[in-house]
Amino acid sequence: MKHSKRHRAALAQAHSTELDDSSLMGEQVVDPTDHEPKGVKGVWGNRDLSWLEFNRRVLHEALDERNPLLERVFFLAIYTSNLDEFFQKRVGGLRRQIAAGVASRTIDGKDPRQLLADIRKFVVEMNKTQADCYTQSVRPALAAAGVELLKWEELSQEERAFANDFFRANLFPVLTPLAVDPGHPFPFISNLSTSLGVMLRQPFGDGIGDDGRGERQFARVKVPRVLPRWVRLEPTSTKGKTKAMRFVNVLEMIEHNLQDLFPGMVIEQVMPFRVARNADIERDDEDAEDLLESIEQQLRDRRFANVVRLEVGEGASPEMTRFLLDELDLDDSDAYHMSSELDFTDLFTIASLRLPKLKNEPWSPVVPLRLQDDDADIFGVIRTGDVLVHHPYESFPASVERFIRAAAADPKVLAIKQTLYRTSSDSPFIPELIRAAEAGKQVVCLVELKARFDEERNIQVAQVLEKAGVHVVYGIVGLKTHTKVSLVVRHEAEGMRTYCHIGTGNYNSKTANLYTDLGLFTCNPDLTADCVELFHYLTGRSLKRDFRTLLIAPINMRRRFVEMIDREIAHCDAWKKRGGKLDDPDRPHIIAKMNSLEDLDIGAKLREASQAGVRVQLIVRGFCCLRPGVPGQTENISVLSVIGRFLEHSRIYYFHNAGKGEYYIGSADWMYRNLNNRVECITPIYSPVHQQRLRQILNISLGDYRQAWEMQPDGGYVQRKPDQAPADALPEAKLGTHRVLMDLARREALAAKGE
Repeated sequence: MKHSKRHRAALAQAHSTELDDSSLMGEQVVDPTDHEPKGVKGVWGNRDLSWLEFNRRVLHEALDERNPLLERVFFLAIYTSNLDEFFQKRVGGLRRQIAAGVASRTIDGKDPRQLLADIRKFVVEMNKTQADCYTQSVRPALAAAGVELLKWEELSQEERAFANDFFRANLFPVLTPLAVDPGHPFPFISNLSTSLGVMLRQPFGDGIGDDGRGERQFARVKVPRVLPRWVRLEPTSTKGKTKAMRFVNVLEMIEHNLQDLFPGMVIEQVMPFRVARNADIERDDEDAEDLLESIEQQLRDRRFANVVRLEVGEGASPEMTRFLLDELDLDDSDAYHMSSELDFTDLFTIASLRLPKLKNEPWSPVVPLRLQDDDADIFGVIRTGDVLVHHPYESFPASVERFIRAAAADPKVLAIKQTLYRTSSDSPFIPELIRAAEAGKQVVCLVELKARFDEERNIQVAQVLEKAGVHVVYGIVGLKTHTKVSLVVRHEAEGMRTYCHIGTGNYNSKTANLYTDLGLFTCNPDLTADCVELFHYLTGRSLKRDFRTLLIAPINMRRRFVEMIDREIAHCDAWKKRGGKLDDPDRPHIIAKMNSLEDLDIGAKLREASQAGVRVQLIVRGFCCLRPGVPGQTENISVLSVIGRFLEHSRIYYFHNAGKGEYYIGSADWMYRNLNNRVECITPIYSPVHQQRLRQILNISLGDYRQAWEMQPDGGYVQRKPDQAPADALPEAKLGTHRVLMDLARREALAAKGE
């Protein structure tokens, strides 16, 4: 049934608690509030520049020679992958603002044009650092280790012959040269594709003939993605000794075989180039029933969205660069001249080589202690007490996948409900949910179609589930569903019992091996009752206004967090009246670990807490707009960022609460979009044992002198060094967070086996 416009507006308003009109537009490019909380100016940095600082820390992992060589290659590629997404989302949004005549300023006073200029300066500097790292350090080190990434002129005659044969057999049939002339318009260039621009001329005429013979002509050759970008050359031997692994880029192969594509033509100039298109295209959710069609149209729109960046190769032709800028409707400032590789994401192929000596030691997640009995009923285990799991140190398949698999197979289970934000293409959850539906269970899956860059995959998942009889819900009008929750209803001797998993990360079995995340399994009636209400809110359009235990955005999460910070301020006032000193262990204290922090009101409240004397320790992997250590403002605030082999993704919140200690985990960062524009879930952790474990994780991160970076009052970061660790620091401080937690998990697993 179609809803009237009035009904749709009422639905949007009912599910937009604490939202203003601007927040319904989705993620904002500039700071999303139109007010300035008192005193935040001077301690608040720019979100986009802070993000670039984060990517600088990622790039530093490639510079850091303490890391294994292929891990450094991996970080070179990750830096570029991150930057591609930044241009598509953030730069695309800024350009859209300029086109619309929007001149709003960020808190640090920058309008969109000024911010774009700052971004360009930042990126040009970092791109040079990346190129120098590759050419002067990583590439020579790879060659010394027996992995040679070669230019065409470095190939032997035999290798060139092999490359030419490879081109003929594998590349030539799939290439499509596209000329530009009055009969052939400028071709569409797909997002993040690599191309060769070629300037051609007929071999006769002086270019000014009456019939146009001899005129110069532009052509474009797209480099196909069907093959790895780095191709291993056929091994050859010299004096009986096998040579190193030698690779050449397909771009080089194509460039040196262009005559086969343009026979008889004179090739005057060749220039590799690459474009990025705007992905900041969203449509209003006019009708929940039309959301699938709307997202599909959005994907089509994004494919043809405006270009926001042109990258050109080393020694690029000024003439062709100008031609491309004009055709793509770009300014000179949108062109980036790459002094080394054009696309470093090509290096993912090299980073994945099976050379264990050049990589981190392999890590196999251990089975959580309480789930080590494969034959035990997982629901019986949960009934004996909540289970807290920490990935990737503990196995995702042995815990989360097992939970859903057991629910699908258990005849006592009557219903399964799950949210899916991002999942893998071969997700083990999809067949289990289908199996459960086919067995007659009530199965509900909320698939978030608006998960950026995963829309197409999520559409496919939703369609597969619907065809199997699963009740698929696409979310709430005006909000993204970002929470990570699964609910199982089971009929037991005592009656109906509900079990839940509440996590900090996606139900994605692949990223569970790369991202650090936490999950709680519980049948605590207070928590599960709220989870039931949460799913009713998601699927039934309830008008729920509060929850007993859970912090749910956009309903009560912001208010509850502000109340807890205010409580620490009140405790601090009382503590100071009692003569409390800065080194007092009972000093009011907040520790918050998350991915990003940019909510102005939370930032202003943390500043207020700092001024009151509350100790605030923030562990923020990505961008953080709140600057620490500003005298009289944030001098009681510290900000750390931990970067390493795993991506820090877990969210943990600790409040001292006069010594009682409260801990929370969940899906939300302290960002405007998380608190206002998304459905999020944060759960309290009640078990003293689990609280102790969370504190251990926080302390290990705070005490890290290997992977941690300290944010400075000016918004820059300084990496901690092992020799800077205080005298009373634990020996593990010099090993890094990830190594310490891996060793800890391994020791606990061995102890459980009696070894």
